[in-house]
Amino acid sequence: MAQLLQRLGRFCADYAGRVLAFWAVILLAIGGAAASFGTPMTNEFRFPGAAFERVGEDLGAALPELRGGFGTVVFETQSGEFTPAQREAIKTTLAKWQQVPQVTGVVDPFAAQERIDAADDKLATAKVKLDQGYADLAANRTKLDQANYSLAQGQGLIELAERKNPKDPGLTTLRPQVAAAEKKLAAAEAKWEKGRDQLDAGWAAYTQGKQQADALGDVRFVSQDGHVAVAQIRFDTDARSVPYEIRAEIPAIGSSLTKSDVTVNYSAEIAQEMSLVGPGEIIGLGVALLVLLAMLGSLVAAGLPLVGAMLGVGVGLGGAVAATHFFAMNQMTPSLALMLGLAVGIDYALFIVNRHRQMYLGGTDLRASIARAVGTAGSAVAFAGLTVIIALTALVLSGLPILAQMGLVAAGTVLAAVLVALTVTPALLRVIGPRVAAKKTWRNHGYAVPGDPASRSVSGGAGLEEGAGVEEGEEEHGGWYVRLVTRRPWLTTAGVVAVIAVLAAPLFSLRLGLPDGSSEPASSTAYAAYEGVATNFGPGVNGPIVAVATLDKAPADDAALQAIQARLASTFDGIDGVAGVAVAGVSADQRTIAMQVVPTTGPAEAQTVDTVHAITDRARFLSADLGADIGVTGQTVANIEISQRLSDALPGYLATVIGLSLIILLLVFRSVLVPLIATVGFLFSVAAAFGVTVAVYQWGWLAEVFGVTEPGPIMSFMPIILIGVLFGLAMDYQMFLVSGMREAYVHGQDARTAVRTGFEHGAKVVTAAALIMFAVFGGFVFAHLTMIRPIGLGLAVGVIVDAVIVRMTLVPALMHLLGERAWWMPAWLDRVVPNVDVEGASLAPENPAGEQALEDRSGVAGTHARRAEVAEVTV
Repeated sequence: MAQLLQRLGRFCADYAGRVLAFWAVILLAIGGAAASFGTPMTNEFRFPGAAFERVGEDLGAALPELRGGFGTVVFETQSGEFTPAQREAIKTTLAKWQQVPQVTGVVDPFAAQERIDAADDKLATAKVKLDQGYADLAANRTKLDQANYSLAQGQGLIELAERKNPKDPGLTTLRPQVAAAEKKLAAAEAKWEKGRDQLDAGWAAYTQGKQQADALGDVRFVSQDGHVAVAQIRFDTDARSVPYEIRAEIPAIGSSLTKSDVTVNYSAEIAQEMSLVGPGEIIGLGVALLVLLAMLGSLVAAGLPLVGAMLGVGVGLGGAVAATHFFAMNQMTPSLALMLGLAVGIDYALFIVNRHRQMYLGGTDLRASIARAVGTAGSAVAFAGLTVIIALTALVLSGLPILAQMGLVAAGTVLAAVLVALTVTPALLRVIGPRVAAKKTWRNHGYAVPGDPASRSVSGGAGLEEGAGVEEGEEEHGGWYVRLVTRRPWLTTAGVVAVIAVLAAPLFSLRLGLPDGSSEPASSTAYAAYEGVATNFGPGVNGPIVAVATLDKAPADDAALQAIQARLASTFDGIDGVAGVAVAGVSADQRTIAMQVVPTTGPAEAQTVDTVHAITDRARFLSADLGADIGVTGQTVANIEISQRLSDALPGYLATVIGLSLIILLLVFRSVLVPLIATVGFLFSVAAAFGVTVAVYQWGWLAEVFGVTEPGPIMSFMPIILIGVLFGLAMDYQMFLVSGMREAYVHGQDARTAVRTGFEHGAKVVTAAALIMFAVFGGFVFAHLTMIRPIGLGLAVGVIVDAVIVRMTLVPALMHLLGERAWWMPAWLDRVVPNVDVEGASLAPENPAGEQALEDRSGVAGTHARRAEVAEVTV
């Protein structure tokens, strides 16, 4: 591996112009493909096979008018109730929105509220009429009873007369009169019974209507005081899948309402614009540049890793955007790839630049120094990148398309970053030549002319790397710190565990969910719309639950349909946590009934989850009674099922990632315990990252600092993403730091001395790399997409904790405690495992004269010389 990469580095240095031209062509080609074939990104989350998804698809098939998504628009006036002129202006705007492409319907809030109010008035009028009808029915019953009594008397007189004198002439007159009375009374009885049946049917209809009206509860489209109204705009697909250019037409049209003194706010589904790079990300890159400048001391050298990182991101993301011609890409996907691509791209290039810089300043020829830097540091970069790629690719095991997409695109971008680091970096190093270090740095190393060995004085330390072989140099590389943490390793270990325990404590209250309008910035129109709805109509209106009943057979008539709707409405309305229930739609064949259930709490609140469970339980009983299949869908339902599916996938994902990465670490370090230490440290870092994220975004600590508008659940995808990314990065730091310890050990130092030597040679670059990662990830804490912010904070905290507390504190302490046992490996396994030579120990010396000078030193200087020699092949 090292020899192959050394040859690659030499080739790229020798043909720098061609290599750079090749990558420029690649970038232009991919950029052109992205511009020509790329399609707009979507915010739609698809989860094939999920129960809520199946219910939603069945609903769309049965009720095409409910297919697709919708956005909410909130109108508000500060002058009391809406005036007739304001209402007319709003209706005109609604009509214009109806003409926007991909809009399938617009709900007029005033017309909808009038229908609700009219229904209430109609029910009240019906109740009065029914009461009057039953009163009239009772009065008629009294009259009929009297008529029956009179008829009975007449029949009695006939019978008496017939017994006395059957031939009485009066009977001839009386019998027809009684017969006529009987016929008339029978008709009256039939009419009365028909009236009673009609009244009973009317009462049944009234009762069902009253049940549905009562179930509707406080669901309204215009607030009680009449100064706020809420409209819905339905699209032919998921609202956030509609191109932003089309969605932007809605606020553009609505802006005319300001002339009528009407304030309009739009939900995130309409207003949210996907933006990859914002001020936070740019600030993060600026901080990364300052760290690079502080470490390398040269603006040109500091800019080189940034250029390489941006090239890698451009190639990786450009290819992904071009591929959207064949598949839809979620807007979160490039954010993760951008975040990781910049971070690892800068770090990987930094490792190679720093290694070349040390050897070049130490007297090695420019071309030879570049080749050897790629052969040594490049080997570690290749394996580190492989670890990250494995962790990201394994996201496919989650079973969720969105995570698989994010993982694969990010893995492709990291691959591009590795390839750029191994090819573009050596080419650029050849181009910039001596400018890799500042003139002052060259003078400090004894060079009169930068990069000219002939101008170097002996007092400048010929043959030594910068800072190597002198006590001051070791101190600058953290010698004092490693001595501190290994002086009392048990105390250090206990202190690290205590700090991690404190940081991780909030983890135990972790609650997962999907973002809603409450997570948007307080100054945004999306948050204003969310708050306007929650304040004036109830928080549950922001996230209604849809219950879909599919009947085995269609109802016999409209009355039977009304009865089923009333049963559904009254049953769901009786559940604690339900504010109201309304019929959302009925299919043409009347076999599918959609009920909109509005919770009393918002979609991100824990109580809403309990409400969903209660609805699901009640639906099971109703299914048997009504002969129907009843399912539920909606955002909160999706939250629950997605969280469960991710929890189920996490153990298998962890096992796969850790298993494969342990094999890689075993190959690299040829030790059983070192990979285990690396894994335990990773778990500590993840726990701390989760704990801090929960404290900020779920508990609301430092909410103003981090721009948290309303504390809420952590995004469901975050745990598995954070675990995958942090594992790869943690193994990077383990590899770059511990590889130096390994190299010192195999070159004859005792295990505990090797810990210090390796630390001194790797601490500076690992610290710089961690600070760069922290800056880049920290920039995403203030990203335009609020759902990315917790991921940015978690990664920033995880990186700094892993680098400083775990890798540079806990690992040296444990390695010191273990001593020789740290490098134990069974003999049979040692024979089986191939030697991949990540550190480049097999490389031929590139500067024999310098190495001979090292070997000629003796005494204390000889000890330092041996460490310098070790550093020659150490990252």
